[in-house]
Amino acid sequence: MIGSMKRLNDINIKEITPLISPKEFKAAQPLSEEGKFSIIGYREEINKILKGEDDRMLAIVGPCSIYDKESALDYGRKLAKLHEELKDKLYIVMRVYFEKPRTTIGWRGLIVDPEIDSSYRVEDGLKVARDILLEINNMGLPAGTEILDPIIPQYISELVSWAAIGARTTESQTHREITSGLSMPVGFKNSTDGSFEKAINAICSARHSHSFIGIDGDGLTSVFKSRGNEMGHLIMRGGDRGPNYYEEFMEDAKEIMVSRDISPAIIADCSHANSGKKAVRQERVLNNILDQRRRGMDSIKGFMLESNLNEGNQPICEDRSKLKYGVSITDECIGWEKTEELLRRAYDVL
Repeated sequence: MIGSMKRLNDINIKEITPLISPKEFKAAQPLSEEGKFSIIGYREEINKILKGEDDRMLAIVGPCSIYDKESALDYGRKLAKLHEELKDKLYIVMRVYFEKPRTTIGWRGLIVDPEIDSSYRVEDGLKVARDILLEINNMGLPAGTEILDPIIPQYISELVSWAAIGARTTESQTHREITSGLSMPVGFKNSTDGSFEKAINAICSARHSHSFIGIDGDGLTSVFKSRGNEMGHLIMRGGDRGPNYYEEFMEDAKEIMVSRDISPAIIADCSHANSGKKAVRQERVLNNILDQRRRGMDSIKGFMLESNLNEGNQPICEDRSKLKYGVSITDECIGWEKTEELLRRAYDVL
């Protein structure tokens, strides 16, 4: 009788694969003592810029998504040289995004699907991602990423100097709680409709203590009680109603943040809805942002550029060997030559 009963749990689960614990995982790919001090330093410098104690601008620059270790490190070496050369006016952080949110379905990023074939070899993806982050930090270049899956930070977050919460997850209570316990500054993007009040609510929420469920270093389900993250800030990325990088939007956002007792720190995303996802338009967004900054809009603390070794994007093909080197497989990116030109122009303006 019992044997013939229908299943109660896991009806729609095809397979469960155990994952190595964060502690074991990090022990196999450790961060050196020197690396720890470097990342602490990177975070402190970013915090000072966001607080207005340092008048440099943040430049969060890099591929829309990382899908190939070789090209990511090739890009990183180029960016590290500019980071060192331009550091008295610009503080460059490499955009190292391993997870991709999806409106419906699609490739979800290197960590979840490193083979880009729906095989979902997550442990392999985590290893490649951690290796990339270790090498980028060893170049003397801070790394920034998006926090999407609530478990993944336990595997890589100590290698991240700046993080973002995306437009689709800014309203998520889970992500607000996680942010309250993260050790790096975190930017909240305005929601997909273009309004920024929800992101400001998220900043307020993440500043307070929370208790939430996660896994500890041994992989045990645990309750975490956070202190609150004081370094939450706003990322303006445009929305369904169009761009929101213009001066009137920046003034409105600043006014609301001040009224909520939040230090007005805003980063302008030159891509996404601000550029209509057209890479070539990122230049005009950046020019506008630099002009605002030059004219005294000091609440704008930085900008984001989607950039790769080569411009444009390409579809994911069945034969992965046919993918063009250094070309995005998600959103369009500007190429390296244009990236260098824009960063040098920003340096000159500042």
